[in-house]
Amino acid sequence: MNGWLWAGQIILAAAFILGGGVKIVLPKDKLHPMMPWVEDLSANAVRGIGAIEVIGGAGAVLPWATGIATVLTPIAAVGLALVMVGGFITHARRSEFSRTPSNLVLFVIAVLVAIGRF
Repeated sequence: MNGWLWAGQIILAAAFILGGGVKIVLPKDKLHPMMPWVEDLSANAVRGIGAIEVIGGAGAVLPWATGIATVLTPIAAVGLALVMVGGFITHARRSEFSRTPSNLVLFVIAVLVAIGRF
């Protein structure tokens, strides 16, 4: 079980640190071809979402890896699950249904990590 939880944590960290990092670093007009939903938000809101994703991705792994404040790992996983709910709603509202499977997969992984690490 521990190995599966670690795999889930690493997947969450990789997906959210990379995805969030892109949102932080790239300007909104460069993100638009990859992420059309950014047109609905301000540049600061997109950067804020990116920052939340990076922090959540780090929180999915670092506390458990270091043994320091391990309660933060399941809390981060819950937060990432909520980010995926928001992503699913955004894509559904924009009729971007081809983009929702990744939201659902990451949501399930986040929920399983949260449950497994509490």
